[in-house]
Amino acid sequence: MTDTIWPCNILSSKRLLGGKFLALLAVLLLTTSLQAQTTAPRAGSIVPPSRTAPDSVNKGNIAPQSTAASAANGWTLVRTINLRQPGAASLDRRGNLYVADGQNNIHQYGPDGQPLNVYSPPLPGHTAQLEAWNVSKIMAFYDDRQEIRLLDRFLAPITQIRLGDYFDGLVRVATLAPDDKLWLLDESDLTLRQFDPTIQRFGQTTPLDLIIGRSKPDFRFLRQYQNNLYLVDRTSGIFVFDNLGNYRKKLPFSGLSALGFRGDELYYLADGVLHFFQLYTLAERRQTLPKVEGGTSQVLVGEGFAYLLTPTAVLVYKL
Repeated sequence: MTDTIWPCNILSSKRLLGGKFLALLAVLLLTTSLQAQTTAPRAGSIVPPSRTAPDSVNKGNIAPQSTAASAANGWTLVRTINLRQPGAASLDRRGNLYVADGQNNIHQYGPDGQPLNVYSPPLPGHTAQLEAWNVSKIMAFYDDRQEIRLLDRFLAPITQIRLGDYFDGLVRVATLAPDDKLWLLDESDLTLRQFDPTIQRFGQTTPLDLIIGRSKPDFRFLRQYQNNLYLVDRTSGIFVFDNLGNYRKKLPFSGLSALGFRGDELYYLADGVLHFFQLYTLAERRQTLPKVEGGTSQVLVGEGFAYLLTPTAVLVYKL
């Protein structure tokens, strides 16, 4: 006797097969979705909306991560900022970088080289020095106009100081002290002067003729750091004063145009090599720099990044 397959059994079989097919299809779709989620854009390729710079700001190029790197002793190139004729430069306590370009616009970048703000002076002038360590105020000294402009941390103007309104000398280098007073090197009578812009008066005055002697100085840079004032003479070395302008000593590092500080070390660029000098133990060490096209004119070293200034760009390296 032949078994009879009833219609209800056929319907149940079809439903069972259909259910297994749908379950298998769901598993395949889930597996494909999970595999797709493992491929995501790098965090560095996404600029946070809150840090978007104006169109006028050069945003630079992020160095390819696959490149082994234009690195030296652990330095890895992470960004190239195309900037024509970078000039005076400075770092603040937060690690932000400030650089003047060939048109004397002042550019502000985050520690990793991401553009933040730009300041364009209302009148043309040569930016001889920038000082940003104060954080709340950034000083820009224009030597050809004998003028100092103080900017806030967003590069908005605070005040303008015309030095010719207060004395008849010629200021060669200037810097902003942590107490908001200015130190000026008057080249006309070789005098180091302290000026308080709040009350518009001069304070401490230190004659340099006896300290310098018969040498013909070529002053290039002035900076106060850790209660000492460092005056760079390209001819003979670095003159060190205390925070009241009293002469202390001279460091025999000649041929320099600028210097920097990181922790308890002073650093400077000489013959393509970065030199570090411990301020208290007097120990010295050297850092080999990456070879870059056009050569390196200046180096700034922060806590996590270093910046090499070339004739056409600022190269940002991660330490």
